[in-house]
Amino acid sequence: MHTINITGHHIDVTPAIKDHITEKFNKVSKLTDQITTVNVTLQKDNKKQKAEATLHLPGKEIFAAASSEDRLFHAIDAMIDKLSKQVDKHKTKQSAATHKVAVVS
Repeated sequence: MHTINITGHHIDVTPAIKDHITEKFNKVSKLTDQITTVNVTLQKDNKKQKAEATLHLPGKEIFAAASSEDRLFHAIDAMIDKLSKQVDKHKTKQSAATHKVAVVS
């Protein structure tokens, strides 16, 4: 199981936000079981809500960020979608590398 570290800049991290992030990261966890830690940073500027995450895998770090003018939850959902795509791409590259056929000349 991986750990999720959530920090907020100019924003209070409520239990509802923590639950939403944990629930969404379960979706990413289903793609790979190699996730060691996740660092999530939530920021609030004048008009924008921003969510950033760094996902740590053995030998690889994956970063994604998203912002929304409406709600923080929209930014979190967009960030999770970006992370899911990057994790899936990384997983595809790894499986392709392990299935390469050696060419003997």
